[in-house]
Amino acid sequence: MTRSGLNVLGGELISCSYDPLTGYFRDGCCNTNEEDTGTHVICAKVTQAFLDFSVSRGNDLVTPRPEHRFAGLKAGDRWCLCALRWREAWQARVAPQVVLESTHQKALEYVSLAQLREFAWTPH
Repeated sequence: MTRSGLNVLGGELISCSYDPLTGYFRDGCCNTNEEDTGTHVICAKVTQAFLDFSVSRGNDLVTPRPEHRFAGLKAGDRWCLCALRWREAWQARVAPQVVLESTHQKALEYVSLAQLREFAWTPH
């Protein structure tokens, strides 16, 4: 039941976001294990187009949920996305950019490195 891993480039997985606090384990990283059935492994810089798409698919990432310590996302936030949702957004041409160094290697079971590289974003 590992909570750490390598990124899609083969290096150490680095944090995605502490504000908002992301990750399946809410540790700031896109770590995963077998209990993470959504496979929250792609560190993305979300856009309004992606957030609207996600809401349309039944996953509201915008509305605050204080009971889950979730303030809601806004365009520009970084968040660990479900690999299948990112792939679905990629197919719909609304995929957000990704931080490769913060994207868990497990993402490669769902999307190719070439797909991820096409949407690579490097934080300043």
